[in-house]
Amino acid sequence: MIEHRPFASLGHMKLDWLDANYHFSFANYHEPARMSWGALRVWNDDVIQPGTGFPPHPHDNMEIITYVRSGALSHRDSMGNEGVTGAGDVQVMSAGRGVRHSEYNQGAEPTHSFQLWIQPGEVDGEPYWANAKFPKDDRAGKLVVLASGRKEDRDAGALPIRQDARLIAATLAPGQAVTHRLDAGRGAYLVAASGAIEVKGANGAAAVLAERDAAAIHSEPEFTITAREAAEIVMVDTV
Repeated sequence: MIEHRPFASLGHMKLDWLDANYHFSFANYHEPARMSWGALRVWNDDVIQPGTGFPPHPHDNMEIITYVRSGALSHRDSMGNEGVTGAGDVQVMSAGRGVRHSEYNQGAEPTHSFQLWIQPGEVDGEPYWANAKFPKDDRAGKLVVLASGRKEDRDAGALPIRQDARLIAATLAPGQAVTHRLDAGRGAYLVAASGAIEVKGANGAAAVLAERDAAAIHSEPEFTITAREAAEIVMVDTV
């Protein structure tokens, strides 16, 4: 099954400093049919205005991943970590037994980012934070794992999370295609971060995604993503 979820169908909240679009029920948006996708609980598509951001607030027992599409976000937390995550790069905060953090756009232009929450496979652990650069040229024409709960992915440079899930991305030239296999019992949630793509499953299901559209995928042993124009894709493969 490949369920197309157009950007226009997402939940939405607009403030003077934040334009937020919700793939799953969050804040003032409640849709019983869109509570989660396996362990993936939140995928927010945020636009944060310059000089603004999220003031210090608490989290616990959640794996929080930020993928910056354009601009940059400045992070500070109660563990003493500070860092800036730029376009195409990723930060991971495993909230564990509890942490406070803030995220601000200190640049001159709006920051576009995806924030994902993944339910952890273990709770009340030591919280941690990390970020890393993932140059888009390094994932041209291929799927690259950016964050993962699997040791082999972490050994290859992926950021660690406490769940058997993987954040994967690729950049594709027009007509270029990549194929991803799904193990039994797993699902994928795919977003066209830019450009337009076609997704075809091994069982015949298919969907065409415009920029910022999503596809919720399960019961497909593999699926192929083909770029209809230059595209950037981000997805989660999860239990």
